[in-house]
Amino acid sequence: MPEKAAFLTFLVAALALNLAPGPDMLYVIGRSLGQGKRAGIVSALGIFVGCLVHIIAAAVGIAALLRSSLVAFSVVRYAGAAYLVYLGVRMLTAKESALSADALPKPEALNKIFYQGVITNVLNPKVAMFFLAFLPQFVNPKTGLVALQIIVMGLIFDVGGTLVNLAVALAAGRMGDRLRRSTRAARVQKWFAGTVFVGLGARLALARR
Repeated sequence: MPEKAAFLTFLVAALALNLAPGPDMLYVIGRSLGQGKRAGIVSALGIFVGCLVHIIAAAVGIAALLRSSLVAFSVVRYAGAAYLVYLGVRMLTAKESALSADALPKPEALNKIFYQGVITNVLNPKVAMFFLAFLPQFVNPKTGLVALQIIVMGLIFDVGGTLVNLAVALAAGRMGDRLRRSTRAARVQKWFAGTVFVGLGARLALARR
């Protein structure tokens, strides 16, 4: 493990980063407002699993390929962006009749929402770049295996971020339950959630390397 001072610095930095609003948090908010707190919680868990993939990739050096290869970076980036835009457009084009108080759209299966959370996170190369750039700063090769240190710190960061996202899901879910009582509010929810997903996709596609 890193030296005590470096590890404490890592904990403070990880907490600050997890509390800062970002794409993952916005994704959870969009799901929670669109379908309730259960969907938000499942989304947060999907993001947690997606982050595990990036942590392992960073530990074994696979993420280095994304930083050194513009082609690999672009392919993954645009795939993730297209997926987010697809989710948003699907929400925005939902039939208006499905928004009436008596005929709300059927909730999407929670397992599907979970997989969407995983895929959205895995296909975001910015997450891979983040772990590759952030975690090694606190690694001390003299105190143990570098890969193991990265995995341990990555798990700490991932768990902390998941706890924050779960809290956000609960808060946004309660708000969504209240808003869903009226047709007009349901329409606003649909457009908000859809816009969030399209915006995230566009932000990812247009982000500079």
